[in-house]
Amino acid sequence: MSEIPIYQSIALDMAQRIVSGEIAEGAKISGRTLLASHYHVSPETIRKAIGLLKAEQIVEVSQGKEVSVTSQKLASEYLNKYQYMKSVSSYREELELLLQEKRELDRKLEEVVSSLIHFSDRLRNLAPFHPIEVTIPPGAHVIGKSIADIKLWQHTQATLIALRRGSELTISPGSHVILRVQDGLILVGDEQVEERTIQYFSQLDNSGAANS
Repeated sequence: MSEIPIYQSIALDMAQRIVSGEIAEGAKISGRTLLASHYHVSPETIRKAIGLLKAEQIVEVSQGKEVSVTSQKLASEYLNKYQYMKSVSSYREELELLLQEKRELDRKLEEVVSSLIHFSDRLRNLAPFHPIEVTIPPGAHVIGKSIADIKLWQHTQATLIALRRGSELTISPGSHVILRVQDGLILVGDEQVEERTIQYFSQLDNSGAANS
């Protein structure tokens, strides 16, 4: 909660002193100069503090500027009202803080949703080119031939992007690489590319036997 003005703080202190009996009901309060000296403030600040108490009918100010305590009960009610207003103000500030946090959370949520939609669209666009892996089976006619020799694109419309051989993965293998049985070819293409490639690899070599 933000700090209250000094004159209001002095008014509250004086009201507390009245409620506690330190300043009795009906008592005369020292003049502004003495009060200013007591609270280490200017007489104008004291005037504003007395003005608050007078507005609540806690004190009276005579023509001679003499200040008299008129009601301990009203002083108590003034303190209670201040505590209530302090609580309301505290809740209001807490609410504003929560609203700010919510706005920031909404902003971040909007960014995440926007990013999610963006990447979802990208994935949707990339879906036709989702990589697949086709393994060369025993007896396939491509065994022992180079990548260039098998003319993969002409027969399957598949694009070779990597070659898996055992535990090794070669990205964009050269066209001179000789293919072996159980080599895994990582391909991209349309939805039928896997089926066409498997059919192509399933063709036996001319002798009908597996290459050694």
